Amino acid sequence: MPPVTEDPLLTRPAPAFCLPDADNMTVCLEQFRGKWVVLYFYPKDNTPGCTIEAMQFNAALEQFAGLGAQVIGVSGDTPESHQNFAARHSLTILLLSDTEHRVLRAYGSWVPKKMFGKEFFGTMRDTFLIDPAGTVVAVWRKVSPKGHAEEVKTVLLEKKG
Repeated sequence: MPPVTEDPLLTRPAPAFCLPDADNMTVCLEQFRGKWVVLYFYPKDNTPGCTIEAMQFNAALEQFAGLGAQVIGVSGDTPESHQNFAARHSLTILLLSDTEHRVLRAYGSWVPKKMFGKEFFGTMRDTFLIDPAGTVVAVWRKVSPKGHAEEVKTVLLEKKG
């Protein structure tokens, strides 16, 4: 699935944030200025689609690093949940915890959903490619997990020129 061509965040500065990682250490987007950032939001640790997506990004971490990119996964789960998720699936990917959904809201990824006739708010599976200057240069909304890491890598290669 190609990135969307219209999105409120496209060509704008990426919303700044600081969030705890799996070890409860604060990580800020600003720390990665000068590098490409693949920022992906996912609904829940240890669920089938989220596990597939995390494992595919994790498997490609060295390739992303070779392209000068940092991959960051964000969900509303706690740092402890991220620790368990990472240990269970041998993940070394950077996972951040947004339990208050502030960052998810800032990126338009905390949205109303419907399941079994009930409405609730939840995380949309979205990905943002941020250039070294901090600008959002590609957006994927409602991502399908299988093969997504490869799609992002292809676009990153195109954007790097």
